[in-house]
Amino acid sequence: MTANVGWVNVGTDADTGAFAVESIRRWWTTIGEGAYPGATKLLITADAGGSNGSRLRLWKVELAKLAVELGLQISVSHLPPGTSKWNRIEHRLFSQIFMNWRGRPLTSHEVIIETIAATTTRTGLTVHAALDTDTYAKGIKISDKEMKTLEQHQIRRDEFHGEWNYTLLPHPENDTLKST
Repeated sequence: MTANVGWVNVGTDADTGAFAVESIRRWWTTIGEGAYPGATKLLITADAGGSNGSRLRLWKVELAKLAVELGLQISVSHLPPGTSKWNRIEHRLFSQIFMNWRGRPLTSHEVIIETIAATTTRTGLTVHAALDTDTYAKGIKISDKEMKTLEQHQIRRDEFHGEWNYTLLPHPENDTLKST
């Protein structure tokens, strides 16, 4: 928000937890890493539902892998259910994108990416857009055992609504998680 820069990863396949985490990975390697050199922590604000929902196991497993991969402590704060209208990104970024493509036929992925990337505001908002043509499997099940291991070794829940606010450690307490 303070950088006045947006990132949109447009997928052509399923909107899964793996896709949501890949979108974060692409933002980090394209923009975040250069904009925040030396960072050791990343804060993600997310809606309560969708591919990055607070109860979705795949989202947490993939995000835990990303924390290890990037060596970053990743903290997640979900908006409470039913409050996505308060999401500042929705108002600041997506409303501008939708106004920009209003009335324009979105005839191809190229047109979609170009239209999103052309979004600007008088206050200096710029938007980066990328096309993600990877495939993401639907219906991946994360076992109770895998979740229990993740909860014990890599997830730290906040005292205030730990079901919505938690941190994934970049160095699990048990090295066997690094290979999963």
